[in-house]
Amino acid sequence: QYKLCEEVLRRLHTTGVLDGVVVAGSWCVLFYQSYFDSKNFTPTIRTRDLDLAVPVPTRFSTKANLPELLDDLGFVTDFRGSEGYMRLMHPDLILEFLVPKRGGGSDEAFDIPELGVNAQQLRYLDLSLTDTIIVNFRGIPLRLPHPVRFALHKLIVAGRRNSEKAEKDRAQAVLVLQAVKEAGDAQLIADVYASLPAKWRRSIESSLQESSEPDAIQLLGVT
Repeated sequence: QYKLCEEVLRRLHTTGVLDGVVVAGSWCVLFYQSYFDSKNFTPTIRTRDLDLAVPVPTRFSTKANLPELLDDLGFVTDFRGSEGYMRLMHPDLILEFLVPKRGGGSDEAFDIPELGVNAQQLRYLDLSLTDTIIVNFRGIPLRLPHPVRFALHKLIVAGRRNSEKAEKDRAQAVLVLQAVKEAGDAQLIADVYASLPAKWRRSIESSLQESSEPDAIQLLGVT
């Protein structure tokens, strides 16, 4: 699975696709290893989903038909739900495409003609796209959400998922926030948290209170 993920990302990098996307979702936890450079940060990945978040308006300098680009690796195109969200499916990996859902929004799939795919519109995704970092994954530059924003986003959406997925989201968020604190950036967690709407903050607090990690709420650095 790791080798397949690396090959997919390498092709996306070579064609310039990675310049216009943010790698999101649970795989980020693995990619944050080089950012934290800590022996205590040793995440594992138990998901097939590799999420590619696309800021809107899109910013692609080149075009690439992703279904064709990945066809020889065994990926097939799948359409999900009545809205017809596209996914590129492989027995070991699933590529999903996401864009922020803003305002009244829409449940319709969002076309991305530059990539030959469409994307699902999701609320709260802007939180992960507002502040990003670039890490090196085996020679491939990846743009990721800043770890603090990634973790807080995970905590918000955890309250909207089933219990098993919610617990995984909370565990990943706590792991990342603990690494941020260990790296000496505890104040940044508090600052970003304080900047969020009150409704979002309540969702984050609720998720941390349900975490299996004792005193996880203290990671927010506020009273």
